[in-house]
Amino acid sequence: MTKSSFLRGAMILTFAGIVVKILGGVNRILLSRLLGGEGIGLYQMAYPMYILLLSIAGAGIPIAVSIMIAEQAARGNYSGTKRVFHITLVFTLIIAVLCGLGLALGANFLITCGLVRDERAYLPLFVLAPALTVSIITCCFRGYFQGLQLMTPTAISQMLDQFVRVCAMLALASFFLPYGLEKAAAGATFGAVPGAIAGLTAIVWIYYRYTKKQQPCDTGKFVQSSPGAVIKRLIILAVPVAAANMLLPAVASIDLFIVPQRLEAAGYTVHQATALFGYLTGMANGIVQLPAILTMALATSLVPAVSAAYAASRMDIVLQRTNTAMRIANLITMPATFGMAVLAVPISQMLYATPLAGPAICVLSLSVLLVGVQQVTSGLLQGMGHTAIPLYNMVVAALLKIVLSWHLTAIPWLGEVGAAWATNADLAMATVLNLYFAYRYAHYVIQWKYMGKLLAASALTGVTAWFVYHALVFLLGNTVATTAAILTAIIIYLAGLLLVHAVTPDDVQKIPIAGEKLNQIMGKLHH
Repeated sequence: MTKSSFLRGAMILTFAGIVVKILGGVNRILLSRLLGGEGIGLYQMAYPMYILLLSIAGAGIPIAVSIMIAEQAARGNYSGTKRVFHITLVFTLIIAVLCGLGLALGANFLITCGLVRDERAYLPLFVLAPALTVSIITCCFRGYFQGLQLMTPTAISQMLDQFVRVCAMLALASFFLPYGLEKAAAGATFGAVPGAIAGLTAIVWIYYRYTKKQQPCDTGKFVQSSPGAVIKRLIILAVPVAAANMLLPAVASIDLFIVPQRLEAAGYTVHQATALFGYLTGMANGIVQLPAILTMALATSLVPAVSAAYAASRMDIVLQRTNTAMRIANLITMPATFGMAVLAVPISQMLYATPLAGPAICVLSLSVLLVGVQQVTSGLLQGMGHTAIPLYNMVVAALLKIVLSWHLTAIPWLGEVGAAWATNADLAMATVLNLYFAYRYAHYVIQWKYMGKLLAASALTGVTAWFVYHALVFLLGNTVATTAAILTAIIIYLAGLLLVHAVTPDDVQKIPIAGEKLNQIMGKLHH
């Protein structure tokens, strides 16, 4: 796998992630208008439960399967890749059916035990069971293609799933709305079923077409693993990733249980505490998580790339690919951190019609950079088979977050910003621990000289954004001034990268699709 193909995979997944996010955002807006507050409340009681169960049951499968497939392919054991996939597919099918039955039969239990507060959410929960089963099966196919470093099938499956899901949700909600909110909410949630079926159908069709082509022959004689050994390795690799996905909502819920309570302890009223909590979690978090679409795509593409090189005992290629992913991640997250920091209040005003989320956005902007490093190093460790290490690091970091959130949020002059600093400390701890183990197992170290160049270009970007905004805001208003500041900052950042030689013609040349054209433009600029 060349550097170019590795980047192409990351770009494909990034594009798919952006499309899925846009479709999801449109769906939330239209569905909210259609169902109203009470109807969307019923929907929100059921659908997040489905997402949680899917992330737990299905998150580890693509990574685990991609690692095992990449290992076999790197050794030239192509019959082994088919064997591993067929065994894991059968095992995944069993898990998927059990999970679907569990959701269908357990829907009433979720209501009676109080986890879901409204009994009208029973039907929306029940109809999501088939979608859960189908989506988990799809995860296995995605892992197969990702292990072969083919990201297009995953991207097509994700986008088609989301597109059909959104259309079906809106159509079914509209159709059943005259029969009551409960049925309308159930119709909306059932839209996930045709979406999941579309995603699975697409990737199965691609798999069928792919396997019909002439496949490469084994490069030698191999002893094939037994089904028990394959399933054991799948579990060893997948369970820590699934546990980490269980930990993510648990860490997010730390703010839910701690922040409002500690804000009241700081002297805020219940209404003030709720508003500040909304600025932190509902507004600031949503903005700072946007760059993670790219860094998550890089990490996903990095896992099989590292697995293949590691299986071939090519640590030089492991480090080369990790450095490539880290350079690109920092290339985006560093200026985003500076830009969000200096334009936090204007961005809050432009997007949310209030400047009050600005302080939280400003502080959390640091998390953009930290998340990028944490995700890329997690991809490195997972690709080498150490899938449990990022989980352990997250647990340690979460404990730190609990302690800091409890104390910092109760400081009156910090308030919700104290919780934001606790989140930064959480991510910093996980990142530092990941870097330690990345050095221990792969002798990986961050390219500090390159980081310094990015820091210089990003600082120039931040200063530019601040001056442009303040020069225009009184003449053109907040929205136009903010947009102009962002666009000008991007131009200055690109020029700064050339000025400090953070991006070379060789780097640009290897960018998929647009590399050749961009390199020609750079040549003209130099002349």
